[in-house]
Amino acid sequence: HKSLPLPTYVRVRNLKNGKSIVVRVNDRGPFVDNRIIDLSYSAAIKLDMVRDGTALVEVTALSFDEPPARPESRQAANPPPGKASDVFVQVGAFGDVNNAKRRYKLLKDHGIGNAVVHKDTSRDPTLYRIRIGPIAGVTEFDALVAKLQSLGIQESHLVTN
Repeated sequence: HKSLPLPTYVRVRNLKNGKSIVVRVNDRGPFVDNRIIDLSYSAAIKLDMVRDGTALVEVTALSFDEPPARPESRQAANPPPGKASDVFVQVGAFGDVNNAKRRYKLLKDHGIGNAVVHKDTSRDPTLYRIRIGPIAGVTEFDALVAKLQSLGIQESHLVTN
């Protein structure tokens, strides 16, 4: 991982199939744009991502320095995998609906047809999040990020439904 303290224990969840594993961050990297973590071959097998070589994942820090406590029973140690989710790229969150409309129009005008405005009324004031997706995989994500950067959109984040 590029920025977490060494060692940090993290849960890595494959967003396409919901499988997860706890690993220890033991070095720096990855050194490829748009990558958040490199995994061992063994971890990649457990996440069912060896065939593709990369996957869209969620990384959650669990503890620093000490491994997380191990559950007593084998059943507790191997919980069922989490639910797979649709994955989207969020390219803006605006309090002003007109700013959201401008971002949405920019995307549509440049051929990004699967953009949506997600109206979050749980916030006060309402927040308008611009999302693209669902994203099928890493190749589509990389191509989309390159296109967004060519449009001057430098900040984007993966989100799930």
